[in-house]
Amino acid sequence: MTDTEKIAPRKELDKNLLWKGLYVAALIIVCGGMYWATTQTNYIWRWNRIPQYFYYVDTVKVSAEIEGEVTSITKKGDDTVVIVKGDGDSEFYTIPGSDVLVSEGDSLYMGDAIGEYQLGKMGMLMKGLLITIEVSFVAIILGILLGLFTGLARVSQNPFLKWSAITYIELIRGTPLLVQIIMWYFVLGTIINNLLALAGLPQVPSLWFGVMSLAIFAGAYVAEIVRAGIQSIHRGQMEAARSLGMTKSKAMVKIILPQAFKRILPPLAGQFISLIKDSSLLGVIAIPELTKATREAVTTSLMPYELWFVCAIMYLVITFTLSMFVQYLERRTAEA
Repeated sequence: MTDTEKIAPRKELDKNLLWKGLYVAALIIVCGGMYWATTQTNYIWRWNRIPQYFYYVDTVKVSAEIEGEVTSITKKGDDTVVIVKGDGDSEFYTIPGSDVLVSEGDSLYMGDAIGEYQLGKMGMLMKGLLITIEVSFVAIILGILLGLFTGLARVSQNPFLKWSAITYIELIRGTPLLVQIIMWYFVLGTIINNLLALAGLPQVPSLWFGVMSLAIFAGAYVAEIVRAGIQSIHRGQMEAARSLGMTKSKAMVKIILPQAFKRILPPLAGQFISLIKDSSLLGVIAIPELTKATREAVTTSLMPYELWFVCAIMYLVITFTLSMFVQYLERRTAEA
């Protein structure tokens, strides 16, 4: 190896280090600028109050439901059992722990406190996060199934299947998701629940109308992704499979779809990440997902900056995790 060949990789390495250093410097400048901007606003930051929106300990009071006298207070394991006897009636109350506020012989009126105990509860943001994950996961699964079958129908030679798929795709992609959510809840939801009420059946919760609107919306985009992936495979693949005696459906499942899956994985990941963010629109039909929970927390706490920053970070964690998982799948499929 000549001296010139030895110097070239070293120059390339120095250039990469320079650009990496510039990136770190730019990141520090941006973060520093944001911090400086926050110090210039007339706002009191209360980050210490954020943890209670994930988990907090609540004091639960046990109240008397009848008028009467406390006749017995006994320990049962770690709990305390209080018996109250009234006129021809008696009630017993189990209080976790031993924080009892009455004594034997005390007279109680309805609503008087008998005892209290500490109970850990999930905060508003954590509840909203779990609902967002639940809704998005179910909508993604349904969207994949719907999009797969619609994409296959889109490339079918059957006019009924093909035209039906085109109609569904163009109708859903041509209208805003917010309008679809409102129509699902206020129009279709009202009709469906009224019919169920007439039949004496339980009504469908609003959560499921939100899930269906997201799934149907995602299914239309997945269908186009599947269609493009199938058509990107050379026609010779299908012809070779048919020449070996495979049926068209078997060749599609065994030959075409596995190859198409590798190509459609990145756009599918992008669609599902968008779906998670689009779930924030479900707040318009009173589904307490993450964005709606944050909005309610801001209303009660008057901490808009902290809570919206935390909300954005929580969405980022979900989408970044999904992105990393898809990259892992891409590496596995590339090795296969």
